[in-house]
Amino acid sequence: MAMLPTGVTVVTIADGRDDIGATVSALVSVSVDPPVVMLSVDSEGYVAEVVEEVGAFAVSVLSADQRALAGRFSAEGRPSARLLVSGQPHHRGERTRAIVLDEALSALECSVRQKVEVGDHTVFFADVVGLPKVGSDHPGTAMVRWAGRYHSVEP
Repeated sequence: MAMLPTGVTVVTIADGRDDIGATVSALVSVSVDPPVVMLSVDSEGYVAEVVEEVGAFAVSVLSADQRALAGRFSAEGRPSARLLVSGQPHHRGERTRAIVLDEALSALECSVRQKVEVGDHTVFFADVVGLPKVGSDHPGTAMVRWAGRYHSVEP
């Protein structure tokens, strides 16, 4: 599966106590009408626990210029998402109150509709409930994960 290129995103959750975030490449569109996405995360990880508890999350789709940010959000023992975005333009989503990166290629706010345990992962199906304004009128170069590394993809 490492040979299947996937988009690179940062998923954030505001749980009332802190901000949680992680780099995720297992996010796909499931339905256009209604808009639904699928997020798959390690069942043993804190992200799965908090998404299940809160029931909502934000997604920022990263550009190739944001490799360092992808690395920060994937590091073991990473601190609060608020610290990880220090110095990065960001705002809170209107629906989820989760951190949204202003310089992302696109962003979504999502509300969990269903959870399924599959192997060692938890899969969340979530309704897209908001499209926060991010990026510019001229989309940048997308970032994908392929063969264990980050790569640029031209539009």
